[in-house]
Amino acid sequence: MAVHNVDIADMFDRMAGLLDIEGANPFRVRAYRQAAGTIRDLPESLAAMVADGDDLSELPAIGDDLAEKICEIVETGRFRELEATEKRIPATLADLTRIPGIGPKRARKLHDALGIASLDDLASAAKAGKVRELEGFGEAVEAQFLEAIEAHRSKKQRFRISIAEDYAKGLEAYLKTARGVARVIVAGSYRRRRETVGDLDILATAADGAAVIDHFTRYDEIEDVVSKGSTRSTVRLKSGLQVDLRVVAEESYGAALQYFTGSKAHTVALRKIARAKGLKINEYGIYRGRKHLGGRKEEDLYGALGLAPVPPELRENRGEIEAARGGHLPELVTLDDIRGDLHAHTTASDGTSSLKEMAEAAKAMGYDYLAITDHSQHATVANGLDEKRLAAQLDEIDRLNDGMEGIRILKSCEVDILTDGTLDLPDSILKRLDLTVCSVHYHFDLASKAQTERILRAMDNRHFNILGHPTGRLVGEREPYPLDLDRIIEAAKERGCFLEVNAHPIRLDLDDVHCRAAKELGVKVSIATDAHSTTGLSVMRFGVDQARRGWLEKADVLNTHPWTKLEKMLAR
Repeated sequence: MAVHNVDIADMFDRMAGLLDIEGANPFRVRAYRQAAGTIRDLPESLAAMVADGDDLSELPAIGDDLAEKICEIVETGRFRELEATEKRIPATLADLTRIPGIGPKRARKLHDALGIASLDDLASAAKAGKVRELEGFGEAVEAQFLEAIEAHRSKKQRFRISIAEDYAKGLEAYLKTARGVARVIVAGSYRRRRETVGDLDILATAADGAAVIDHFTRYDEIEDVVSKGSTRSTVRLKSGLQVDLRVVAEESYGAALQYFTGSKAHTVALRKIARAKGLKINEYGIYRGRKHLGGRKEEDLYGALGLAPVPPELRENRGEIEAARGGHLPELVTLDDIRGDLHAHTTASDGTSSLKEMAEAAKAMGYDYLAITDHSQHATVANGLDEKRLAAQLDEIDRLNDGMEGIRILKSCEVDILTDGTLDLPDSILKRLDLTVCSVHYHFDLASKAQTERILRAMDNRHFNILGHPTGRLVGEREPYPLDLDRIIEAAKERGCFLEVNAHPIRLDLDDVHCRAAKELGVKVSIATDAHSTTGLSVMRFGVDQARRGWLEKADVLNTHPWTKLEKMLAR
């Protein structure tokens, strides 16, 4: 069975969590976590790299030792060091740290004092009132744990788009080897590029559907075949991801693709229009009575309804049908429009690639510029830069720019927004920067009004340019902090500030709804990777997907502009 990058990253994260609980060397813990981050950002399969004999130790944050462990996992499906660690520490103990308010130290304390080794143990102890008796916990904390456990259990399993993409590519490649298959495409919410995917809907065209279904159900990652017919099948992979395959004739490809792409609300709206015109549409085509009018292409279906073709990312019934009818669909931003990246870290703070390595990687991608935004001093856990270290880095960037052609490295910093709304570094150093990315990294628990005022006060500083990952959410892991985001967008318009669409798949922050809200108010956004390694620069496509879902066009995005224009836009 193929080993996916996410499998290896999850093993390394689990290892880091258990070692942290055990009180191991923090540098060892950090090494596993950084390696996991690198692996999740990789644009290519580690399994394929191992098969090709590539030197994995050349990857950021992957030394010889971790490279050997990756090879072991790929070749045997086992990680013996993790297995040995789980014999010393209950494997389920790491699950406790998924609950807000429980870090490694608290997890260990709960285990040592009450024998808690799993979420079920924690729930039982909390319901019995035992957690509140421990020093440093209390009744309120106990109640928060119970609420968080319930929310965790009730959450339907969804896969981040980057993880779903890894599985989808493998399935596409496998199905294309089936005899007689002409086309294979993954539809559904995956094609609409939603930030999370509940399952995969795959469409294939072939004359012999049963043969394709037989081939599909032999895929070596399948845990269970839920259903199997002559043209359709549903399976569940070992990862828990459900996959639905439908095989159709070529003449129905376009109609089926539209139907299985969805969304349901968009498709229902199209059917309503069809009925008003005396037509019928389904996954086989578009009909007037029994006469088949078309269905080979999606454009046929939209054209018969008097609509311009709607890009998949917009098919959520949020006004796209009216825009298609009136000829007002946006010309959505594309990855090719991006001229540079405005959020990236180096080894100076918590990145794993050097300044020069990041610059060379950005140049190789064809970028005109790259902003280096290492953390400011308050982010001690990320080895944040104080005024003196940042000044030294700015001098280093000047020297690099003098000796490097074809790209400009922008002098920047990811500046912490302190609780009182001041910025983490003095104006004397901020004024030397080409731009700032200002972010909230702590005290997420402030009330909405206080959190909003905190950011508004920070935006009053004339050196504030871009609000980084504006809501602080982590997809599937941490909810956005309470915030009046509409007020923030309005304030950005008034002050000449901008918002970030953080392209990292675990953030995708802003979300699509607020991307569109910013557009409607005339506030431009930066689509940026928050890269902590050279490979991290490759996740830009996910940010572009998010921007497209928010109806953003090239002109709405800061980093589609050349530096000469961008520099003027950033000036306050």
